[in-house]
Amino acid sequence: MSEVRKESLELGETEEDVVFEEGFTWKTVIGALFAGFIMMPGAIYLGLVAGMGMGAAAEWVTIVLFTEIARRSFTTLKKQEIYVLFYVAGGLSAMVGTALSGGPFAALVWNQYLIQSPMAASFGIQDKIPSWVTPGIGSSALIQRTFFHSAWVAPIVILLITQVLSRLNWIGLGYTLFRVSSDVERLTFPMAPVAAQGATALAEVSQEKESWRWRVFSIGAVIGLIFGFFYVAIPGFSGAVLPKPIQIIPIPFYDLSRATETIFPAALMGINTDLGAILIGFVLPFPIVVAQFITSMIVQLGFNPFLYKLGILHTWMPGMQTIPTSIANDLDFWMSVGIGGMLTVALIGLFSVGQVLLKSRKSETKRGTLKPVLGRGDFSLKIALGVWLLSALGYVILCHHLVPLFPVLFLIFYGLIWTPVNSYIAARMFGITGQAGVEIPYLREGTFILSGYKGVDIWFAPIPLFNHGAVAQKFREIELTRTKFTSIIKAELLMLPLVLLCSFIFWSFFWKLSPIPSATYPYAQTYWPRDATYRCLWATALQEKNNWLFKAIKFRYVTLGGALALGMYGLLAAFKLPLIIYYGILNGFTTWPHATIPMFGGAILGRYYLRRIFGKERWSNYAPVLLAGYGCGMGLIGMVAIAFALIAKAVFYLPF
Repeated sequence: MSEVRKESLELGETEEDVVFEEGFTWKTVIGALFAGFIMMPGAIYLGLVAGMGMGAAAEWVTIVLFTEIARRSFTTLKKQEIYVLFYVAGGLSAMVGTALSGGPFAALVWNQYLIQSPMAASFGIQDKIPSWVTPGIGSSALIQRTFFHSAWVAPIVILLITQVLSRLNWIGLGYTLFRVSSDVERLTFPMAPVAAQGATALAEVSQEKESWRWRVFSIGAVIGLIFGFFYVAIPGFSGAVLPKPIQIIPIPFYDLSRATETIFPAALMGINTDLGAILIGFVLPFPIVVAQFITSMIVQLGFNPFLYKLGILHTWMPGMQTIPTSIANDLDFWMSVGIGGMLTVALIGLFSVGQVLLKSRKSETKRGTLKPVLGRGDFSLKIALGVWLLSALGYVILCHHLVPLFPVLFLIFYGLIWTPVNSYIAARMFGITGQAGVEIPYLREGTFILSGYKGVDIWFAPIPLFNHGAVAQKFREIELTRTKFTSIIKAELLMLPLVLLCSFIFWSFFWKLSPIPSATYPYAQTYWPRDATYRCLWATALQEKNNWLFKAIKFRYVTLGGALALGMYGLLAAFKLPLIIYYGILNGFTTWPHATIPMFGGAILGRYYLRRIFGKERWSNYAPVLLAGYGCGMGLIGMVAIAFALIAKAVFYLPF
């Protein structure tokens, strides 16, 4: 029997006591169905209406509900079952593949908007987006807003293929990285015990004695229900029966840009109206929130008016609201500065990563073997590597088939060289520091430009460029909960068809209910045009004519951004200030006051009032649970609004 690592043993536990148990049972299957059919529509609706997902609330609701049912049924949930429930609920709420919530079909809904958007027309790429991405402009599939059309066959088939390939890719490579970094190199993964204990702590409510977590969670849920009634439910109810939904509270923010433009021209000013922004201020580290707030206010109230007077921000015009002002300022100045800053941060991060890895190499004395731990549910490394290689080659073949003129050597570099190397570096960083490594910014975009390819289609191709370093830590968490690895494989086999089915059903419903974006979905109506502008901007980078990207990027401002980021880093290092302030300052350059003002208010309220009432340690424990409860309450009221919309839609279509 291979020895169990000493740091893997819990208090009072010996190697002989270690037993890995199956966590995938009928209880977790029911939990997965609950998360897919109940939680996912709430996540989609909240994302479209308010720009917020279920987040940790999905895990909380599922765990709390099932532990309560178990307690009243005079049974219990094993730690392994709890962890798999936690894993499944979190996976279904986050299994997206895009920046949108609600599963893989979110990407198809986004693509249908992109091709029909005024931005795609103005940038001249509307007729260049391939049919394997979305049906062409004017297609009856888009006019009727339905996936039940032959024009969707190719996009849906590609979506299904990439969903399978992506899971094979991360499971195969992620498991291999875990075996190397944990079993052989004996890295500690300092954050894995925290995550593992956090997951199992959700079961405290199943005990006879209720825990403080349940009470705090309930308070947060009530706050979310009350606020969500006015913020989400009333627009949802009214939007189902009226041409335009009623918004008592403006969604997603109250725009003050026009009100302040005479004093602060070209400034972005407003306040997010979601109460969750204040609660987030309770949770985030105080130095980050303060640094973000100060920097964002200086940029908007000081830099932008000054740059406007100098003529640098020349696109902005009086009367512009937040979104047009943001796009104009980015194209004139801030996009270039941001690129320079990100490159500098990446170089600093790579230097720090190199130092950490070099130091860890020198300090390592004891190394393990690749011999698996008995009963842990390990499988052959040859199979794992074979699965990863098969999926990587599948990506290369698929991309080459879709974009045959793009150099295949770049695809091979992405899938077979960069992904494993970058993932291994990230896995070691997780194992040593508990944090991810540094991503090189614009690697994908830069290599596209260097390739010399001139088409738009490559920007929509499923490129095999991944970082699976976090998966190694996930396997370490599974090991610490004494859950067999085979439980996670079984869970993934269930989650894949479930998330595809639920995503298809609910996105079809929301899209049929009303165009996306539209007044029914305020957040999408506000932000999707901005996101489409940037997406179209990058898509023109390879065109010989109308290359809007290179017109927007000014290399003198890129250099300025890099110098500013490097100078701030040197200044903070000279005064030996925490590095966390540095990243707070950098985030403040790109974060609107709309978000930083309520977060700053929440941080002040939490630090100087609530922390004095409850005590520092107790409040630090309360805050994240309160935020999760709030998300749960918002999710529940969102699902009530969805149910009402379903009923209203069904009645609307009745012939009488």
